Amino acid sequence: MNCFTSASGPFSPLTQSLNTLISDLEQPVTDRIGLFDSGVGGLTVLRELYRQLPRESVLYFGDTARLPYGNRSASEILQFVREILDWMQQQHVKMVLMACNTSSALALESVRSEYNFPILGLILPGAKAAVQRGQRIGVIATPATVASEAYPQAIQEIDPGRSVWQVGCPEFVPLVEQNLIHTPRAYEVARSYLTPLMEQQIDTLIYGCTHYPHLEPILRTILPRQVKFIDPAVHLVAAAARELELLGLRNNRAAFPTRFYVSGCPQQFAHLSTQWLGCTPVVEGVSLRELALQTAVAESID
Repeated sequence: MNCFTSASGPFSPLTQSLNTLISDLEQPVTDRIGLFDSGVGGLTVLRELYRQLPRESVLYFGDTARLPYGNRSASEILQFVREILDWMQQQHVKMVLMACNTSSALALESVRSEYNFPILGLILPGAKAAVQRGQRIGVIATPATVASEAYPQAIQEIDPGRSVWQVGCPEFVPLVEQNLIHTPRAYEVARSYLTPLMEQQIDTLIYGCTHYPHLEPILRTILPRQVKFIDPAVHLVAAAARELELLGLRNNRAAFPTRFYVSGCPQQFAHLSTQWLGCTPVVEGVSLRELALQTAVAESID
């Protein structure tokens, strides 16, 4: 897997530091794809990047100090996204993937023209895939994404004949972030969320949050076998591959290890993400608010 590992893995901290320094010196700063989410949900998109675009190097940011995003207001989400994108711009990324449905639903259209790199979101790729697969489409998402109506609007713009039902699932993200997936409580919560969709006899289910594929083993035990699952991460990365090719930004060399940053506790993120990455990543902390204040002060002096 494309990540540095912790001291318990094959790299010592000294080797990690040396390798990080060497990679930063050797690699042009514009080579990385920026990827962000509120927490570990974005790892489902990262896995797809590793699978579909194995030569691309990645900068991952988890806004763990402010998760979950799903209960935030639109203005808060927009502020958070701008802070993250400002920081990623300072890191000279060549593209950003919003690995967060809430951000994609509430902020993408506002920010994509404000930056000098392409910014891709999850909603449209997920909606297109769902329309290709089913007629009666269910969406499980955060309350903020549900309230935005982003998925129903996108689906019905593609095909007004499709039927769409949504359910807000506020407890799913905390269950994933607290590593409580394989518990009776998780099963009980999942059944309560999925029951209204089963009553509508859905034939397709969209994961309207990147955390939710982590819950797939539970969801598959509850939903009828014929229901098709749509993971927008798969289709977002496919869209990114096309965009990179179109812009001439594809990397043809070996990828460098993923750089992981979080706004909360690096150790907690590293421990939780190990089960999905297959390694324990080296994770660095960063305070976006402090960086924003420093930038504002510098600009006022100039």
